[in-house]
Amino acid sequence: MSSKSLLKYNGVSYLVPFVLITSCFALWGFANDITNPMVKAFSKIFRMSVTDGTLVQVAFYGGYFAMAFPAAMFIRRYTYKSGVLLGLGLYAIGAFLFYPAMLTGAYYPFLIAYFILTCGLSFLETSCNPYILSMGSEETATRRLNMAQSFNPVGSLMGMWVAMNFIQARLSPLETSERALLSEEEFEAVRDADLLTLITPYVFIGLVVVAMFILIALVKMPHNGDKSHSIDFVPTLKRIFSLPRYREGVIAQFFYVGAQIMCWTFIIQYGTRLFMLEGMDEKSAEVLSQRYNIIAMVIFCCSRFVCTMMLRWVNAGRLLSLLATAATLLTIGVIFIDGRPGLYCLVGVSGCMSLMFPTIYGIALEGLGDDAKFGAAGLIMAILGGSILPPLQAAIIDSGDCVMSLPSVNVSFVLPLICFVVVACYGLRRIRG
Repeated sequence: MSSKSLLKYNGVSYLVPFVLITSCFALWGFANDITNPMVKAFSKIFRMSVTDGTLVQVAFYGGYFAMAFPAAMFIRRYTYKSGVLLGLGLYAIGAFLFYPAMLTGAYYPFLIAYFILTCGLSFLETSCNPYILSMGSEETATRRLNMAQSFNPVGSLMGMWVAMNFIQARLSPLETSERALLSEEEFEAVRDADLLTLITPYVFIGLVVVAMFILIALVKMPHNGDKSHSIDFVPTLKRIFSLPRYREGVIAQFFYVGAQIMCWTFIIQYGTRLFMLEGMDEKSAEVLSQRYNIIAMVIFCCSRFVCTMMLRWVNAGRLLSLLATAATLLTIGVIFIDGRPGLYCLVGVSGCMSLMFPTIYGIALEGLGDDAKFGAAGLIMAILGGSILPPLQAAIIDSGDCVMSLPSVNVSFVLPLICFVVVACYGLRRIRG
């Protein structure tokens, strides 16, 4: 493999722009992984089913889907930097909307806030990923994106840590069954106190995003890939979707993101059931489950750096297929091995997932040139998998305590299993180009 510099090309250093744009990867990682535990939190706060709680994920990833192509047209018309700034602005607005949502005491205003916030994340991801790819030679583009994406789980870890210590640990200790017995006045008092706890980290991250907006606005950024400003929407789509590498990449990304969100969201349900069987109360079981989720993210983060180095010597498609196969085997363990060993398998899946998103992204966009802006939008729209698949898994969990003599939460992981098979097939098809 080539030893060309990742951040220097034709005598131009991209170090400062790379650092600033990479910081955005950590910001949307924070938003993604402070949100996953909120499915369980909102279900308790509003006395809803797990399926109703997953509307958080529907709103969250629906924003990604809705705004991806508008974001692509915006950055095609203007610049990557403009797309980044608009994304940060929408991110901050969505975060600040959590305060008025709290004042309503209702669930659906929070979904609106999540949707606006993730419209901003859609702009950020549609802009930042191809921007990073453009900051150097095409030969080192996939490695460069993997390096930038390595800081995404750093933000994710922070989001998980904040969720565990500043939300889950501070919510009312009343269990779901006890909340169901409260009078309307008692329920509203507990609900309002819990919502105040829940919104505080979102308002704080909104302030951080505003500071980042100001910093990037003041720094001169390169105009790589900003040569053409014509939209040519339909011809461009026809051109890029005619390429198997890209078309299959969008499909693989849909299933990968679905698998990632399912594994990181429902580890809370998986662990809570397990630890309550061991004698823990519900709140303690949830907090301990989140600790395991954080361990999974630490493994994910470390694996991302290791895999980025391995890409210097190993074909990206081959490494992708190997890790997806390993994830498939571990997910089989999650389904059929009850008790803590099954939970350990679920934690181990994160080590296999680390490479997948940026590698699918880099392979799919290879050689697209200025079409990468629209190509990026298609891959960001594929994040819709994180909106569609988790409610299906939640429906399996809500279907009863057992399915085919296995705990329903275990059986629900058949959906991530299918997803990893799809990703493995994409990797195998891309080994030869």
